[in-house]
Parts: sequence; C-alpha cells; structure tokens
Amino acid sequence: LQPQAQLPITGLKPRQAVDLIGRIRGGEPAAVKARRDQLVEALDIGEWLETDGEKLSGGVKRLVSFAMAAVVPGRVVMLDEPTNDVDPVRRRLLWDAVRALADAGNAVLLVTHNVVEAERAVDRLAVLDAGRVVAEGTPAQLKAGLEHELRLDLTFEPGQTAAPPSFVERYDPRGQHALAFIGSAAAAPAVDWAQGLRESGVVIEFSLTPATLEDAYVDLVSPLSTDAPAAAPLASTEEVPHARAA
Repeated sequence: LQPQAQLPITGLKPRQAVDLIGRIRGGEPAAVKARRDQLVEALDIGEWLETDGEKLSGGVKRLVSFAMAAVVPGRVVMLDEPTNDVDPVRRRLLWDAVRALADAGNAVLLVTHNVVEAERAVDRLAVLDAGRVVAEGTPAQLKAGLEHELRLDLTFEPGQTAAPPSFVERYDPRGQHALAFIGSAAAAPAVDWAQGLRESGVVIEFSLTPATLEDAYVDLVSPLSTDAPAAAPLASTEEVPHARAA
C-alpha cells in the first residue's frame, strides 16, 4: 500500500526506508538491494539515496514512498494519488514503473484525480461520484459516446476573446483559454477558424484533439450544483488479465 499521506521517514535515509520495508515483507537482502537499485534507477532518485528523510522535497518523498510499496510487491498493490507533488519528468517515470508492476503480474489498484495521465496508464477504471460508481470499463468504453467529438483548445492573447462559430456544439471559456467541442465533420472549418484567429493576433496557439477521458469524466459527474459535494477521485486499475476492478 502507498497511502495518500506522506509516509513518515524522518530519521531514515531513502535507502534505509526502502530496504527496511523490503526486509519486513520477507525479501532476501540481496534481492531487496537489487530491486531497490532497479527502482532508484527507474525513478531517477539516486542523488537523494543517502539524504536524511526530513530534508527531502515532497515529490522525492512521494517517489520513495512508491519504491517502498513496490520493492517487494504483493499480488495486489494499492496506490493512492501516487503522483502528488512529483515533477513532470519523474511523473512520467513513475507511470512507467506503475505500468511495469502490472506487466510483471501484479494487480494494481490506483486512485487518482489526474484523469489525463490515468488514460495513458490503466487497463480498466471506475468513475466515482459522491460515493457511487457511475461508470466502469476500459478508457475506450467510457469514451465511446464521444467518439465523434473533437476538442479545440484555444489560448488567447491577454484581453482577447472570440465568439464561437455555429459549428461549435459546446463552448467553455476559461479566462485566457477556451475549449470548444465540435463534431468530427467540422474539423477542417475549425482549424481554418482557429488559424485565422492566430494570424489576426487574437489567439496565441491552438490544438485540435479527440475527446479525452477527462471529457467523459466531466460528462459523467456533471452538472455539479454549487452545494453538492465534489466528485470523488477517479478510481482506476492496472491489472493482470481477469483481475476484477475494485
């Protein structure tokens, strides 16, 4: 288990913390050391291996916490918000390490709010809203209703805005950014419109992509009233074949 809260490793160095958990879980010293070295290299945390735990940044503590959970993994590995506080580069390394756990035959139960990252990493998932499972399946299954929808992300110059054309089905302005949803048949006119905005100095940049798992998630848990509780995290699994999603 890697809990959401940071593990207390004050008084220990990362090397000692990972080795200690590996030995407690029944690993042989040589095997624990080899696995620890493998994780340290995979997560790129070697420079902090001999640093006192209380001097580590939140992100490095998070990576050490993952290494403690993965050094001698059980048949089921539970990770609660494993990427919190981790920098973008090592976050990618961490997702690769999570994927490697699943590929090695461990069932991995993951809880995360980072839907975009989860889409790239998981096999099956469940969406929770106010304690209820509102959908479950593969990422492709949850996005099935959006397969003909595209999203156009616009970044405006400060102080600039633009009214959406008629082919835009949904338009979500977010300050200097705006998100326009269109049907796949409108891809060409959407690019022409966005390109025109950029050439006229209204837009800094834009991107046109398929609808994402995040879009499906928002559709599933919205609309949220102002007095309703916030949606629960996306609970997702990386798992071996036939393992059930929790």
